[in-house]
Amino acid sequence: MSGHYEAPIREPLIIGHKTYHDISEDIARPIEERAGKLWWVSFWIALTLFLYGFGCIAYTIGTGIGAWGLNRTNNWGWDITNFVWWVGIGHAGTLISAVLLLFRQRWRMSVNRSAEAMTIFAVVQAAIFPVIHMGRVWVGYWVFPLPNQFGSLWTNFNSPLLWDVFAISTYFSVSTVFWFMGLIPDFAMIRDRAKTPWTKRIYTFLAFGWGGKAKHWQRFEELSLVLAGLATPLVFSVHTTVSFDFATSVIKGWHSTIYPPYFVAGAVFSGFAMVQTLLLVARKVCHLEDYITMYHIEIMNIVIIITGGMVTVAYGTEYFIGWYSGSRYEDFTYLSPGAATGPYWWAFWALITCNLIVPALFWFKRVRTNIMATFIIALIINIGMWFERFDIIVINISRDYLPSSWTMFKPTIIDVGVFLGTIGFFGVLFLLYARTFPVIAQAELKTILKISGETYKTKEEEDEHH
Repeated sequence: MSGHYEAPIREPLIIGHKTYHDISEDIARPIEERAGKLWWVSFWIALTLFLYGFGCIAYTIGTGIGAWGLNRTNNWGWDITNFVWWVGIGHAGTLISAVLLLFRQRWRMSVNRSAEAMTIFAVVQAAIFPVIHMGRVWVGYWVFPLPNQFGSLWTNFNSPLLWDVFAISTYFSVSTVFWFMGLIPDFAMIRDRAKTPWTKRIYTFLAFGWGGKAKHWQRFEELSLVLAGLATPLVFSVHTTVSFDFATSVIKGWHSTIYPPYFVAGAVFSGFAMVQTLLLVARKVCHLEDYITMYHIEIMNIVIIITGGMVTVAYGTEYFIGWYSGSRYEDFTYLSPGAATGPYWWAFWALITCNLIVPALFWFKRVRTNIMATFIIALIINIGMWFERFDIIVINISRDYLPSSWTMFKPTIIDVGVFLGTIGFFGVLFLLYARTFPVIAQAELKTILKISGETYKTKEEEDEHH
């Protein structure tokens, strides 16, 4: 895995003339040192949002989903918008960890750990919304095909709700196994450096007896490839399944064959934007600039350009086919003249601005190699992808086939509170993860130090000149 030759022209993936010991020190430092003031401020903000959202969820369960802004026409709204948004955010982790592993892309080693963690935390947030949307959460176990005391009660496999259950559970379980397995050598490193018996005992348990022997590494790499092979179809299948929630219906604007590839491209687009948002912060706070370099940031921005281009083509196709069909009903779908000038014009133009116009700035090298510009554009893309999901759900069903049933959707403070709560919950999980687990896969980085480290690449260039 680590013995492949790398051309001198390639930029180093590890800068700062690091040694193996330096990598261990730098990556273990955020775990072993006390948390800084910035971490505590971020944690308390996230925890406050989480507790507020938890209170809104409790109120919703106690009162019923009438506490939301749903009505007879808009029976899907804010909650399913957030569900699709969170599932999409998790997609970059699987792509980076599985697909790029199979393609032997070394640059993934600095970003895969946090991207995988982000996937798991995002899927946890996504799972919350369909459960609450059922209304009677105490009978949520009915979606599983379990033996039961009701005789012939069985799950309805025609229900999109059940498809989501299988999509989320499969995605979560495979991603968690993949993530945890990659952490085992790093847990062993923390175990060997532990200064207190309690810390040593915890990381000894988590390290599963890892000793760094050749046999351990052989099994580790074999299992990595097997899990990557299993996880790669998930990159496509999970969001395809989510798109079927819409594409298999007969509602105008939803009944579209372009949805599966369009949703997958949009998920990777938003997922990489969220990876950029989080890693640029973690890079600064945890002092990881030598491992998450400008080269990594530029490569991820290029992936955003490619997937953003796919999304743009999908938008154009949707708009053109709706117009070309000549159907009056298509004049009120989420990508149509009616959407651009109707009561939800602000949501339509937010989608176009955030997902088409602003990301196009990444075509300029000066922009995609600028840290602050990347961070701002990544945030804008996250907002734009939320508006895309909002437009698909709310605009399409707010203008039904009968003008008499047309209604507007207005979220309540409980709707907004639940969403803010999931953002807070995600933040709490990510901040705790950054304090207890290595943010970067140090064991994998060490395998490329003599190939892609700045010291060794400089030495190779000097040898070639001589």
